[in-house]
Amino acid sequence: MWKKVVSVLLVVVIALGLGISLFGLKVGSLEIPNAKDNVNLGLDLAGGAYVLLEADTDATGDDLEKLMEQTQAVIENRVNEMGLSEPIVTVESGNRIRVELPGAQDAQAALEAIGKTAQLEFVDAWGNTVVTGAEVKDAVLGFDGESIGNEPGISIKFNSEGTDKFWKATKKALENKGTTVTNQYGEYDCGQILIVLDNKVISAPMVNAEISGGEAFVSGSYTKETAAADAALIRGGSLPVTLKEVNTSIVGATLGYDSFEKALVAGAIGILLIIVFMIAVYKMMGVAASLALLLYVVVYIWIYELFGAVLTLPGIFGILLSIGMAVDANVIIFARIREEIASGKTIRAAVRAGFERATATIIDSNITTLIAGVVLYQFGTGSVKGFAWTLMIGIIISMITALFVTRLFIIVLAESKTFGKEKFFAYKKSKIKDIAQSNIPVIQKRKIWYAISLCIILIGFLVGGVRGFNMGIDFTGGTMMQIDMGQSQVNLAPVEQILEKNGIDATIVYAGDDNDEIIIRTSASLDNDAREVILQDIYKEYNLDSSSLMSADQFGPSVGKEIKTSALKAVLIACVLMLIYIAIRFQLKFGIAAILALLVDMLTMVSIYGLFHIEMNAPFIAALLIILGYSINNTIVVFDRIRENIRLGRKSKPLDLVNLSVSQTLSRTIATSVTTILAVAALLVMGTSSLRSYVFPVMVGLIAGTYSSIFVSGSIWYEINRLFGNKGSKGTKKKYVGK
Repeated sequence: MWKKVVSVLLVVVIALGLGISLFGLKVGSLEIPNAKDNVNLGLDLAGGAYVLLEADTDATGDDLEKLMEQTQAVIENRVNEMGLSEPIVTVESGNRIRVELPGAQDAQAALEAIGKTAQLEFVDAWGNTVVTGAEVKDAVLGFDGESIGNEPGISIKFNSEGTDKFWKATKKALENKGTTVTNQYGEYDCGQILIVLDNKVISAPMVNAEISGGEAFVSGSYTKETAAADAALIRGGSLPVTLKEVNTSIVGATLGYDSFEKALVAGAIGILLIIVFMIAVYKMMGVAASLALLLYVVVYIWIYELFGAVLTLPGIFGILLSIGMAVDANVIIFARIREEIASGKTIRAAVRAGFERATATIIDSNITTLIAGVVLYQFGTGSVKGFAWTLMIGIIISMITALFVTRLFIIVLAESKTFGKEKFFAYKKSKIKDIAQSNIPVIQKRKIWYAISLCIILIGFLVGGVRGFNMGIDFTGGTMMQIDMGQSQVNLAPVEQILEKNGIDATIVYAGDDNDEIIIRTSASLDNDAREVILQDIYKEYNLDSSSLMSADQFGPSVGKEIKTSALKAVLIACVLMLIYIAIRFQLKFGIAAILALLVDMLTMVSIYGLFHIEMNAPFIAALLIILGYSINNTIVVFDRIRENIRLGRKSKPLDLVNLSVSQTLSRTIATSVTTILAVAALLVMGTSSLRSYVFPVMVGLIAGTYSSIFVSGSIWYEINRLFGNKGSKGTKKKYVGK
């Protein structure tokens, strides 16, 4: 009885959780916003700016650490002056600082303000620095009430040391007023004190009286906006070191949020398609799995809410993929239950035995994928970390919901007089027996499978080698800018002239559904100032403004190299750790076979990119990660069945053993592939161009992983077993005989 009560309560919790997540809740003073409005969006979804700055310094050790801490503090002061929500400023790799500015309305201007050295100096007519920016206590926008038109400027307050120095400087200026001298900035009256910002004279006011009160007003060719901007720089202080951009990403708020909304719709459609598929194939068990899946979604949403996690584009893909893969544990369980029914057990006994036999498989397959996620999170860059985090959370939640929630619902169904029947458990006697007793000739035709994989790999690498792989700026370094031109297929000649005038060799292509956007791509790594020069010329030529910039990305050559190196390192370490785990849980031969199958998958992916000249960029890395996690999950399920069949003494010949194991897991492999593809397929129709750029490599990765799990991994294990002895799997003394 208690199981029915708990299951009903769980259904109520699922309904309430979904309702609050979708629509929010307001009861009296208690108000919970809906998940869409409350989630923290990353820059690629909320819009804003990201920049990785590298310090130009030879300092090392403690000196470097102190220098970077001081630089970080100055940048944090400047960022805080911008009034942005939840900016991030962190020191990375010793001499680099990563700055994220979500929601920055004018990202270009924000980056310009961050990177300025802002070396403020008060210089006398003889060229001597009398006061520095470090001695400035405060600086705000002010207005000169004595000037015509109430001229805007900067009202500055000095600290005690600066007050004394400035008083002495004004006294000296008054004593020598009327005499002209020349300094490094030009010719000036000795009665002037120059205001120098970044080695540029922004004002040279004449001293009319000694200023001893610690306050001064700086006027010059200021507008209200420029005076406020310079005041913010002065308040932020002077950077102790020169910084250069090595990686920049700017995303317009409209482009980012449009991707977010369309991803939500696509995700909802994907979940609905999975539910329909599960119910159609697995009947009432599919209903139980669908309820567990909805609970999985609710828990996922609330984990994001509670931990304040940042949702990014790769993160969305990680969520959708984990939703598709979350069904996998249920599919494994259902396949086991149907096999137990086929062996003659009652529904109740079959459910109990099915869960017991499926548990080890689910744990092993998910732990190997979890290992990949942990390593990728540890060694990956920002976008890779987002993908890895969502993958790890998804694995943990899916195991809990499958082994406990789905189990509870299935047991309640099995104990029901109405639903505890074979037809509600999607059991067809003849079909199940045929599959259980079948012996699909996978191994006999292994040379065909090898040949298919080898041909794809060789052709792709040959074409890619001759034509050249299409390496994106993520890897090679360079700059990309996407601009909304406001009209379809504008004349590109003026853009070409602007680029030529600035000495930039670039390609220009139309983009957008109506070709109303252009993408400028160059191998030159253009910093913020260089980009701004080009953009301002384009804005002027086409009557646009800064809001027309949809996105901009800049990668220094060193960053591209680091991205490749970190991705390769993560993949290698993940493979080694998975090999160790599989060797402990199964046998070394299984581990070697699994890693070799992964290698085939990844080479296949690279060859597809070479064959079709697809750009290798962030989606390419995501696709490799998908193969790493998804394919190993499928392969472990097959290997687990081989291990079990060895222990049960079924099919003593290795050839027949592998064929039987692949046959027994075939329906599960296909079902998991279908649900995972359904989870992301809606993005092809509903997604933006940035979302669609992920879909193709994801599809290729899913297909490659499924193919290798069915046809390649078991065949490789068979070959290794033939070469290195016929000793059985761990835990059995049985030896293979025959072919």
